[in-house]
This record gives sequence, structure tokens and C-alpha cells, in this order.
Amino acid sequence: MTPNHQNIEKLIALCIEGNQSAQMEVYNRYYKAMYNTSIRIVKNSFEAEDIMQDSFLTAFTKLGSLKDTKTFGPWLKRIVVNNSIYHYRKRIKHQETALEDVLYKIEDESDGIESEQTYQNAKAQQVLTAMKGLKDNYRIALTLSLIEGYDNEEISEIMKINHGNCRTLISRAKDSLRKRLNEALVN
Repeated sequence: MTPNHQNIEKLIALCIEGNQSAQMEVYNRYYKAMYNTSIRIVKNSFEAEDIMQDSFLTAFTKLGSLKDTKTFGPWLKRIVVNNSIYHYRKRIKHQETALEDVLYKIEDESDGIESEQTYQNAKAQQVLTAMKGLKDNYRIALTLSLIEGYDNEEISEIMKINHGNCRTLISRAKDSLRKRLNEALVN
């Protein structure tokens, strides 16, 4: 059986042994999801790409510390999230700005009437755009909760805040997002 068709546990075992084709297969299976995770936090495609690459290098060098190979995906995602938050905070500290804050207009060119799918895409884009305008800690908390699917306990660990503050932060972030979306409807 070639590495392309093996399950993740066998691939991870091969990666631990230093098999480069197995590492490439693992990379190919996970890179899109990890890139998407990173870009939602750092909001910069080049930085997200670098973070993803660094996270894979970290994961491959620390595979021996992984207790259960079945949890490789969540373990890798946690590395990407932590690296993304670290790099985002570092960039903010140095007052760098992202070049990619562009809103794409979605319209149906065939007959000018928006289809249901186009309408849903436009609404999703509107929510994502509104999220970009939130305070950093609100945006990160909502991204981790609503998009990445982390629970409050995991978010409080990642953001290094206590559980009660995490619940409050997410609640306030949701209120702020609702307010932004309502303001967008009025305008």
C-alpha cells in the first residue's frame, strides 16, 4: 500500500521514521484546512502561508511527543492556532497592517437576480466583513468559537484568560457583531 492510501496512524508512524513521502502525504491532506485556519486569524495570506509551513515543521519535529496518532489533526490545528495568534499579536505590537482587507461584491451576472446560493454567500461575506471590524480579542474569540469550533474552555486556554472572562468576551463579541450587522442593514 502506498502512503497515498494509508490511514493517518500509519502515515504518522512513517513520518516519525523520517519517511519524506509520508510527510508530503500528511501535508497534502491537511495544508488547506491549516491555511484557512491561519488566515482567519492573521488576515494576511503571505503570513498565513508562512505560519502554516512553520507549523508543519514544528509538528513533524515534535511527532514523538504526540501521545495518540488519531488526534494528529486537532493537535496540528492547535499548533497552527497558537502560532497564528502569536504572529498576529507580534504584528500588532509592531503596528504592521494587512494589505488584504478587500470586500468582494458577489452578484449573479446571468440575469441580475441573485440566486439563493449567491444570497447566502453574500450574507456570509457580510458577516466575515463585519467580524474584521471587531476589536482583535472579539474577532479572535468569535473565530475560534464559531468558525473553528473550539469550546469556551479551549478558547480560554488558547487566549490565556479564565473561563468566566471567556464567556463574557464571547457574549460581548456576539453583541458587537450583531450591532455591526444591524448598522449595515440600516445603511
